[in-house]
Amino acid sequence: MLVAQPGTTLDGIIEQAARFGIAVLAGDPAGVVVEGVQVLAAHDLEAAARNHLVIAAQPGGAPPLRAYQLDIAIRRCIAAEVAGVVLPSPVALAETARALADRAGLTVLAADGPPSELAVFVDRCLRRGAAEALARAEQAIETVCAVADTHPSDVRTALLDAAGSALGVRLSLQDDPGVRWTDPDAVCIGEVPIGRLVAERRDPAAAIALPVVAAVLSRASARESQDRFGPVRSRADLVIELLVAESSRIDALAIDAARAGLPVQLSHSVAWVSPRHHDDGERHPSPAQLAALELRALQLVDERSAARRDETWHVVAFHDDLLMIVSEEPGAPDHQRRLREVVDRFVELGTAAIGPVWAFTVGLGTPQSGAPGLRQSATEARIAAESAVAGGRLGSVVVTDVTGLRRVLLDFSASPLSRTLLDDVLAPLDALGPERSLAAVRTLLAYLSTRNSLARAATVLNLHPNAVNYRIRRIEQTLALDLDDPDTRFAVELACRLRLVTGAR
Repeated sequence: MLVAQPGTTLDGIIEQAARFGIAVLAGDPAGVVVEGVQVLAAHDLEAAARNHLVIAAQPGGAPPLRAYQLDIAIRRCIAAEVAGVVLPSPVALAETARALADRAGLTVLAADGPPSELAVFVDRCLRRGAAEALARAEQAIETVCAVADTHPSDVRTALLDAAGSALGVRLSLQDDPGVRWTDPDAVCIGEVPIGRLVAERRDPAAAIALPVVAAVLSRASARESQDRFGPVRSRADLVIELLVAESSRIDALAIDAARAGLPVQLSHSVAWVSPRHHDDGERHPSPAQLAALELRALQLVDERSAARRDETWHVVAFHDDLLMIVSEEPGAPDHQRRLREVVDRFVELGTAAIGPVWAFTVGLGTPQSGAPGLRQSATEARIAAESAVAGGRLGSVVVTDVTGLRRVLLDFSASPLSRTLLDDVLAPLDALGPERSLAAVRTLLAYLSTRNSLARAATVLNLHPNAVNYRIRRIEQTLALDLDDPDTRFAVELACRLRLVTGAR
């Protein structure tokens, strides 16, 4: 016979014993103190101890108790003043027996499973030690797995509620930028941590169950994310194809994109987000950090799409950068401003996700219609972002200059064929290496833009005219071109300007 710890109640035991299919047939278990547990044969209940939970056992293969036998069992339990009696299922309690139990304040229960297993479980609950904590943890794990298998619509809330109910301790998912995917209480989508699972108070059962519940919640969240964002990611692949394909393929790709649900016929505005380290502008986020940023962006634009049905949003991971695209009917007002608002919010979330040491430089493209317009806006945004990074303006938001020469250069840059032809002009300089090649392009542009004046080019470059002359002669030899020829000068100057604006090679 077992003496329970103070405060163990029948309703608390029932709450934790859900896996035994316990049903209340009569009486009210709330607040009924249980001092121990006994397993007795149904015909031997007069030996029951006061304030104990008595589990009535039937021999294997025995028929269910008859109505008069149930009536006798209930009367014996009332006489013994037990905390409650558990009858083996299936059982049908007559109205007279139910009324008898209610008048006497006896709680009558029915349960599935072997009486010995139920007795062991109740024993652990009464002891409130390691065995009890283990029992609650096991119950929480079983419950969470069962709930996850039903694929509820709000999987996160359903799993947290189920685990908290089984443990008797409320669980919650808290944002924590410092959580790592290897932490036992981390909840992740893939390897992207989305928070930390915490209990409202210290509890041994919660400590045991927490890593398993977090793992189940992670897998369920990953599945939910795939169902939710899978189509968007598929369309993102089509966006990348549209951006890098030759112009001759645009029409065919636009048809494929439309079939996949990408509204190419609308007006598109693109934000090109380039995360760089504050202390090293050439350092990019790791693949895991970029995945975390992509997930935050997807969640953000999903909320935005739900709030504004007239907008369609897409997020595209492109090399080490992210593209955020909003599409709506041509002529819609404040198209670019709304994109700016969402990007500003994303920068806040991104900084919290990967840390304040990262700067988010953003280029905003102008609204453009159709598949060619999507390419144009993306090109504008990319050049604006790359120009800001090259100019040392990390963390700035730059709107594309759509007037004058830059606009012409964007049109050239949008055509892979034009880029290839102009890159070929300067290709011999690339053999010098990135730094020397860049210096040569800048020297060449200063010389050509001042009408081949060594003195004025020297002023622009802050060099001696003789140094400029030496560089130009070496460049002419490398390119094997006559810089005095007007057509050659025009082509080379255009190639230099395009190279510097786009940051090619």
